[in-house]
Amino acid sequence: MTIALTPTPFWFLRHGETDWNAEGRSQGHTDIPLNTVGLAQAHRAALAMVDRGIATIVASPLSRALRTAEIVAEALNLPVATDPGLMEVGFGTEEGKPMGDWYDDWIAGTYTPEGAETFAALHDRAVAAINRATARPGPVLVVAHGALFRALRLALGHEPNVRTPNALPIWCAPPATGRVWEVTPAALPHLPA
Repeated sequence: MTIALTPTPFWFLRHGETDWNAEGRSQGHTDIPLNTVGLAQAHRAALAMVDRGIATIVASPLSRALRTAEIVAEALNLPVATDPGLMEVGFGTEEGKPMGDWYDDWIAGTYTPEGAETFAALHDRAVAAINRATARPGPVLVVAHGALFRALRLALGHEPNVRTPNALPIWCAPPATGRVWEVTPAALPHLPA
C-alpha cells in the first residue's frame, strides 16, 4: 500500500441496497441492481446532498453505484462521470456467497479468495481513483462500494474493517495535522412513511 490520498476533501456515497446486500452475499464485480429499498435510499441521499455545493459526481460503472449516482445527479442537475477504478473489489470464488469469516484475513493480507483482488491492490486502486476524482472541480461526490470504502478507510487513517451503511453520504476531510482524516456522515432527511 504505497499510494497516498491527495489532501483534498470529498464526499463518499456507497450505493443503495441490492437484494444481495439484504441477503448478506458478496457482490464484487457481479452487477446486481438496486432493489426497491435501495432506490428509496438513493432518493433520500440525493435530498441530503442538495445545497452542499457538489460540483462533480464520479461513480463506479457497476449499475448499483451508477444508478445511485444518477438519482443524486438528477436532484443536483449534474452529469455523472464514471471511473472503472471505483468498481467494487473482485471477490473471485466468494462472489454470490454469504459473507464469510475470511474477510478479516483478506484485509490483513493473509488470505485472498481464489481469483480475487488482494486488499492491498484494492487500496492502491481506490486511492488512485479518488485522487483522479478530486483533481476535478470540487467538492466532488464519489459513488462507489462498501469494500472499496474499507480500503479508503485505511488510507484515511481509520480502522478499515467497518461496514459502511448503504446510501449514507460521508464527508471525508484531510486533517490539519497528523494522518487521520475527518470522516463525518451526513444527516439524512426523514421521509414520510
